[in-house]
Parts: sequence; C-alpha cells; structure tokens
Amino acid sequence: MALGSLLPELLPGGSGRTPLIERIARWAREKPDAPAFTFVDYSADPSGAHRTLNWAEADRRARATAVTLRQVTGPGERAALLLPQTLEYMMTMLGALYSHVIAVPLFSPDLPGHADRLIGAYADAEPAVIVTTRNALPHVEKFLADHDVPRPKEIVFAEEIDLSLADRWEDEPVAFDDVAYLQYTSGSTRRPAGVEITHGNVTANAAQLWAGWAPEKPDPELVSWLPLFHDMGLIATMALPLVRGDHAIYTDPVSFIMNPMRWLQLIAERPGKNVYTAGPNFAYEYVASMASPEKVAGLDLSGLTTCLNGAEPIRTATLSTFADALAPAGLRPGAQAPGYGLAEATVFVTAAAEDVPPKVISVDRDALTQGDLRLRDEDGEGTSALVSCGRPSGQIVAIVDPETCTEQPDGRVGEIWVHGPNTALGYWRNSERSQDTFGGELSEPGELPSGPWMKTGDYGVVHDGELYVTGRIKDLVIVDGRNHYPQDIEVTAQEAHPAIRPEYVAAFALTGEETERLVVVAERNRRVPLGRLDVDEVESAVRGAVNVEHEMSVHDFVLIEPGGVSRTSSGKIARAATRQRYLDGDLATTAARLASRK
Repeated sequence: MALGSLLPELLPGGSGRTPLIERIARWAREKPDAPAFTFVDYSADPSGAHRTLNWAEADRRARATAVTLRQVTGPGERAALLLPQTLEYMMTMLGALYSHVIAVPLFSPDLPGHADRLIGAYADAEPAVIVTTRNALPHVEKFLADHDVPRPKEIVFAEEIDLSLADRWEDEPVAFDDVAYLQYTSGSTRRPAGVEITHGNVTANAAQLWAGWAPEKPDPELVSWLPLFHDMGLIATMALPLVRGDHAIYTDPVSFIMNPMRWLQLIAERPGKNVYTAGPNFAYEYVASMASPEKVAGLDLSGLTTCLNGAEPIRTATLSTFADALAPAGLRPGAQAPGYGLAEATVFVTAAAEDVPPKVISVDRDALTQGDLRLRDEDGEGTSALVSCGRPSGQIVAIVDPETCTEQPDGRVGEIWVHGPNTALGYWRNSERSQDTFGGELSEPGELPSGPWMKTGDYGVVHDGELYVTGRIKDLVIVDGRNHYPQDIEVTAQEAHPAIRPEYVAAFALTGEETERLVVVAERNRRVPLGRLDVDEVESAVRGAVNVEHEMSVHDFVLIEPGGVSRTSSGKIARAATRQRYLDGDLATTAARLASRK
C-alpha cells in the first residue's frame, strides 16, 4: 500500500524550485525589521536572556560568515561546527549554505554523553575548517589532542567574524544537487554515517513540513530546544522559518533537561500567535512527569497549534499523560501530532497533524509479528497499541516486502520505503551502503515510480490511509521461530515492577546454539530507595511478566544504575549500543552497587 504524492511546486519548473538559502535575502528585503531568530540563554540569566536577530541582521551575518569561510577553504570542503547552540551556530549554518562549503553540524566537545558520536562523525567528514567560539576553544583543542582525528587547516571563531565582510559577498548560483551539509545519523544501529543533504533536499523537506503541519493560521512561530546537530532540530529551527520568513525562538538542550518547564513557558510567552514545536517521545514523557498542577498554573498553551512527536516508538501512555497534565493550561486535544521521519529523508516523512486527537489502534500482537494487522479490543490480552503517524506530504511512502521488493497491501507489514525530492543522495564516501539504502527498485511498480526508493530499515503497515510504524528490522527479536518487537517486551518489563525506570529499558537478542536468547537491561528507578530494593524480586517480576505476555523466557535480566541504557541523540533507545556494553561488561549493575554498600 502506498501513500502520498509529490508537491507540484517542487517538480521541475515549479514555483518552489528556488533554493531555500536564497530566501533569507528575500526576507531581508521584504521585512528587514521582522524577527528571524531568537536565542534564549538560560546560562546567562536563569529567567532566560532573549537575543534576537531580525531578517536584515541574519542575512548580513550569514553573508559575512560565507566570506570568512571562503577565505580559509574552498567549495566542497567541509566545515565542522564545534560550538555551543547559540545564534552564532545558526548563522554559521546559514553562512555555510551561502558559501558552497559543506557544513557538518556537530557540537562543542564538552557536551556530555556524545563523545563517541563526535569522534566518528568528525573523523569521517575530515573537515578543512572548524568553526567554534573562544570559550569552547580549550575543549576543541583537547578533543584534537586526545583523539586520532584529522587536524583542520583553520579554526574560525564565530563571534569574531567581521560583519563588514558581508558587503564583499557576491551571490553564486546554488544548484539543487549541490551538497549543503552532512547530517550524521544518531547511531542507533551502527557507527554514525554522514547523510549527504543537498540544497534540493532541505528546500523540499521544509516545504513538505509546512504542508504537513498545515500552518494556514496567521503569524506562525516555531519554539524549540532541540539540538541543531540533530535532523529534527535543524530542519524545524533553521529551514522551517525560511519558507515564509517566520520567527523561530529556541534555546539549547541542556537548558531543557535542567528544567523541562522552560519549553512550555517559551510557548506560553507567545500570546496571540500560532506556535509550532517538536520533540521526541521522551521529551513529552519528561515534561508530563514534571508538570505538577502548581507548575502548570498560569501557563496558557491555547496558542500551541501543533506539537510534533517525532521519535519512535511513540508511547500511547505518553500521549495520554501529556494531554492530561497540560489540559488545565489549555492544551487542545488535537495539538499532539505523532509523526515519522529519519535523516536519510532529510527528516520529515509523515505526520498526523489534522487537529484531532492522536489515533491509536489495538492489534493482535502475534498476528502483527507474523506480518498481519488484525484489530482487537482495546487493552485485551495479547494486544499491542499502535499510534498513527499520519500521512506523507509531498513524497510517496510504500510498504514493501524487503525480500521480493513488491508493494504490500493495506494491513500487511513490510519495510517502509520513501520516494521524493527530500530523500538524500547517499552517505558520504560510502557508495556501497548508499546503493543499498537509496537504490531501492520495486519489482512490480504499477503506477508507482520504479525507483529510486530509500529503504528506511523500519517495519510499518498502512491502515485506513495512515502509516503505523511497528519497529526496526534490525532490532527484531526472533526466539523459537517467532518474531517479537523489542518495544513490546520493554513495555512489559517496565510495567512489571515499580523499581524499573519507565522508558529506560532495552530488550535485545544474543545468538544462541539453537535460537536467539532474550536479554533485558533496565535502569533502576531513583524513586525506589536502594534500602528497600530487592533485585531478585524485580528480576522475578520481569521474567514472569515476559513469560506470560510473550510466551518466551528471559535468558538474562540486568538491573543497572540510572544513565546506563544508551540512547541516540533523538532520545531513542540504542539497543545495539546497549547490547555491546552488556557484552563488554561495561554496565554498572544495581547488584554491584548494593554489594558495595554492605
């Protein structure tokens, strides 16, 4: 079953064929004093210091950055962004897009929890220049000294760029096929790979995202805390405002993690506006857990038009708890918009943004693992809940049998394939993997394009014209010839005992002599005091629940200390990385913690 169609304005000769970066000059001419980008700095002021650039200032800074980059390197070379998330980060990205220098959006090396990602991405990109700040320079120098990575030819300090250089920039033609930046994947299943995002890709996906969110209301604004080195954060915060010259207000991820209510406060500060925002599932779960009635009191979220939940799997419990917690603040039931996307499609593929509550269906779990969607009574035994991720906009999504490359009918599970102007060229310097991912061809295309199709590596199913994502192909657990989706096992485990931290469970398989063996790793819930914790009791509860719910035994259960389950930059459980840490013996177990206290 296929969904969607291409946007006419993005086809050859269409009105949307102007590269997105050229629109910054348009908005600088047409509304120079209108706000473009506002950064909210909580490190300088706990209440949030707002710093805003209008469109004229943003264009001038971007052009000055373009001149600076071209003074130290040439078109097609890479510029690695190793600086904190500020206005300078955004201006560096825009300047790189102007300059024909390929941006590599990364982060300052002192950002905790992402060291391996930075090493892999930086080494793979081999940048000719690093853009950073004076304050971040010691961290950059330590990173270069401590790791076997290429040294750049130049280091540019973003805050010291001479703005008068903007007058020296002469516009150069930007082709849709020119690579704009390398978007490094979050590494949930393997080492980071640089997706080659072209100017055409980013232009198309920004237009598709606007069309999918249907922002037909006046004065739309974007509020975000998402990291700009991640695909969702970059497209939502940088590309989306460029489509129509709208205002983006953003802060940095650490500020959100330290106080998630800041996200809601920024939204509530926009009275009379139509606010759009986005985040991964864990962010909504985090906010709901912290949104006490006292903290919600006084917030006005009636202006929140759409909040995209874009990381899989989307938990039904998260949708309901977020809605319940924030209903007193005026959150509309239809504001939550589950969606689906990935870096290889620039980011956005589908969204359910139709101003109706998220659609959830209950299905037969066993039938689903055999590839069939069968509806069941809600919350019945042996069921799984699936959340609709809506429909594509400006692209085509097909459900395909990965073995035969044939399109599957409505209700049949297969691999999600994507075709559209937002799908990337390939991976940086990896032609074999590029062909495998981006070179999909339908064996019986019918009325669909025969190719090229981008193979997502995700299983999904279409029901009533909407996409439901069922899990990653590589994460599937196969025990005694039966398929099991790990997220189902993880939900069962976290609900088995209050000592398990919700949303921080990883289920994966090990190769056995006759069949795969299931391992469940779960973080300890800090709310359960160590003195009252019985690890054996927790393990027994998990083993029993998995055996009853999934008719399979747990080979090994490990309760670990908080922070031990690996996650990707978008908040997804990184099962492969957790599995490797389990095999390497690198997980800090709660049993060991308790033993050390005796």
